[in-house]
Order: sequence, then C-alpha cells, then structure tokens
Amino acid sequence: MKRFLAALALTAFASLPALSLLAPVPARAANIQNIDLGRNAEVWFAEDHTVPIVSFNISLPAGSAYDPAGKAGLASFAASMMDEGAGGLDSKAFHEALANRAISFNARAERDYVVITVTTLKENAPEAMHLLQLALTRPRFEAEALTRVRAQIIQSLQQDQAEPPRVASRAFMRDFFGDHAYAHPVAGEINSVSSVTATDLRNFARSHWTKYGLKVAVAGDITGPALARLLGDTFLPVSGAMPAALPNVGRLGAPGVHVVPLPVPQPSVYFGLPGIMRHDPDFITGYVGNYVLGGGGFSSRLMDEVRVKRGLTYGISTSLTSYNKASVMVGSVATRTDAVRQTIQVVRDTLAEFAANGPTQQELDDAKTYLTGSFPLAFASNSGTASQLGTFQRQNLDVGYVARRNALIQAVTLADVKKVAKRLYDPARLTVVIGGSPADARAPQYPVPLPPGNPPRPPQPPAGAAAAQASDAASQGVMPAPRPANKPLAGPLTTPKTAKKP
Repeated sequence: MKRFLAALALTAFASLPALSLLAPVPARAANIQNIDLGRNAEVWFAEDHTVPIVSFNISLPAGSAYDPAGKAGLASFAASMMDEGAGGLDSKAFHEALANRAISFNARAERDYVVITVTTLKENAPEAMHLLQLALTRPRFEAEALTRVRAQIIQSLQQDQAEPPRVASRAFMRDFFGDHAYAHPVAGEINSVSSVTATDLRNFARSHWTKYGLKVAVAGDITGPALARLLGDTFLPVSGAMPAALPNVGRLGAPGVHVVPLPVPQPSVYFGLPGIMRHDPDFITGYVGNYVLGGGGFSSRLMDEVRVKRGLTYGISTSLTSYNKASVMVGSVATRTDAVRQTIQVVRDTLAEFAANGPTQQELDDAKTYLTGSFPLAFASNSGTASQLGTFQRQNLDVGYVARRNALIQAVTLADVKKVAKRLYDPARLTVVIGGSPADARAPQYPVPLPPGNPPRPPQPPAGAAAAQASDAASQGVMPAPRPANKPLAGPLTTPKTAKKP
C-alpha cells in the first residue's frame, strides 16, 4: 500500500501543472542558479517547494553523431539499455527498484547528446541518483536484455520502412547531410543494429557516458547545498574521459527533388534549407520569422497557402533546428498522390515570396505576442522546467538567457526579419524528399528540379497531415518527430488543435 500511495502521489503531482501554476512561474523561470560541479560540468537549478518532487534533465555527449562507422544506432541502443540492469541488479531488479519508489527514469539519444530524465519524490531523490550512478558506471548489458531490446528496435525500424513520414524524414537527413554522422537515423538501420554486440555497448558507455561536458538541469523541492552534495556524490565515480570531437559538417543540402517510391495513397514530403546556428546573432530573428512562415499553425503563411486557400493538406509546418555542428530549416507536409507536384510548387512560391518581402507588421506583432506570452507555460511543472533548461544548456546558452529571452524576441524588427528571410529562404537551394509515389506522370524524379506549377485547383477534401507544432525547445535543438497522419481523412475539414508552445 505504501508503494501504491507513493506512485499515486507522484503521478498526481506530475499530471497537474495547475498546482505548479500557483507558484510565481515567471519569477521561477528567471531565478535560475548555477551549482558548481567542477570545470567540465554545468548545473542549472530552479528551486521550487510547491510540491515534493524533484526533476532532473541530464545530458551527456553521447548522441548518435558519435556512432562508429558501421554501427549506426549504437548510441540509441546503449541509451535503451541504461535501465536494463546495473551493478548487482539485473533488469527485473532494476525496474523493481524504480517502481518501488515511483521513480520515473528515461534515457533517449538525440543527435548530439543522450538525455536522461529522472523525476522522483523528494524523499526518494538519493535512491534515484544512486540508480543513475549504477547505470552510468556499472551497466550489465546482459544477453537476455540485449536480445530483447534489439528485437524491439528492429521491429520499430521495420515499421518505419512502411510509413511515408519516417521514410521521407530519414531520406531527407541522408541527402541533406551527406557523409556526416548527422545523416544516419538516430535509431540506426536494421543491419547496423543487428551487428551491435555487448562489447560495442561497453566500449561506447566507457568512452561517452562521462562527466566531461556533463549538463544537468534540476527543478523542484530541494535546496542548493543539498543538490550540490547529491550531484557530487552521484557523479564522483563517473569517468571524466573526454569523448572525441565531432567532425565539422561539409556541404549542407542536395538541391532538387528526391523520390523514395512507396505504394501509398498519401505521400509525405520533407523539405529543407541550411539554417542558422544557435550562436549566430540572427538566430532569434530567424526563429521569429520561421513562426510566421510555417511554425505558427493556422497563423502561418504556408498553412494559409497550402491548406486554407488550396485544400491540399490538413497540415504543414516548419522548424528551425540547430545541432552542435549544423543547422537546418526543415518542413513537412502530406498530400494526395495527384497533388504532390502542385503542393511542392506552392511551397517554393511561398518561400520565394517570403524571401522577397518578409512578413507584414501584423504577422510579426502576432508572432512576438504568441512566442513571448506562451513561454511561461514551459515552466508550469518541475519536469517542464528541467526539460526547458536542459534544452537551453545543450544549445550552449548562458544561465541568464532564460530571463533575457522574451526581451530578445520583442526587440526583433520588421527590417530584421526581412533581412534574415532573404538570407534563409532561397527556394533554389531547397532539398525536397518525397516518401511515396506521385501519381502525376510528370512528377519529379531524383534529382531533377520541379517544372513550373499548374494553376491551383479548387479546394478538395484533402488527405493530409495534422499540423505539427515545434516548441521553443524543439526549435532550438531537436528536430521534431514526423507527425503527418498515414491515412486519408474522410469528411469535411476541421480545425486541428494546436499544441501549446513554451
């Protein structure tokens, strides 16, 4: 019964952001402390005693960009094995130790980092961090768990091969990044995952699960001194080895249209351009401009042109995503097989018009109002706060950025956005990947550019994608997972719900 009540309390508190909203969210968002954990680690801390919960967001330089040649997916495989046994605990015992104290533990690989999230009741924080320490320093990588997790990954990869959004997304990254490590899927390929051994996992963990470059964001019911002691004890035995540096990216993009044939009624299209690095002074301006162009749901230009005026899709979206070594503006849309060519041409025309003229003053004002007004929602819970801070850390921002962020957005002018739009949205440089087989006999073939578009057809019931909204966090570091629907939708158009943005 005690275990059940603890689990119930953690679930209830974590799922009720309204409780956290009773606290002064803007003040908490701005009052971020630095905790000293040594020269090569960074800790940000938001103290909040509203509820007895502590959330940790921990980033290690162990993302898929560090996968060795021929072992694509190794970083993601290792992350999936992190809670599958450590020290004296096998997989079952490790999971029981988490469940007995209602500890939420998750590890996932991104392009540059592996991100570990831990949420726990205050009283169980020491045990949660002890389990994390075991996972990082004494992973077991036992045969039974390795076989089971491998089978799960391969099953997921097999499913991806039949889903147009996944096919298009993977092909886009491959074509856009060429021979750089960013080109291969985070989860790897079936052949590469099949070749991963326990020795591979141990070697990767030994060289990349280190505290060199460690980034920790913490929010919740703990004091600064107590947190410093807890983290110091947790990471003391963790290796301080320095992982090898990532190579620089060469060319970005493969302009033209690339087709990955699939016998589906609704192809998915991914399109993109070289983006703006996070440390570039124009990044915030580009971020605001992207919201106007394709990041703002029904308030965006692309949604208006592609869905509202022409009925070619249920949703289209873009995001500005920055990695450690490259940045990309990427968008996605799904449409009927006989409307693919027209949809891509409308995208090109919209990019060209936006590059030439930029947004209107009203569009800019509306974007700034939304982006600044919704930002505090990212801090509505301890887990949300830790996640947002962790994202900013992975973008190598300073701790004061949280307090400055809205002022930076408010300072963006119409002239600023017009200048950046000319720099960013050149349709001649556009890389387009189609996951599916366009029905039009004149459909573009790899890598021939599109011919001029036809006059737009009257709106028709589209078979498209629900709009995907990238949060402030996603737009500044993590390319969102593909969201287009895989089936044509019947009936009249309805307005999809728009995800809230922090």
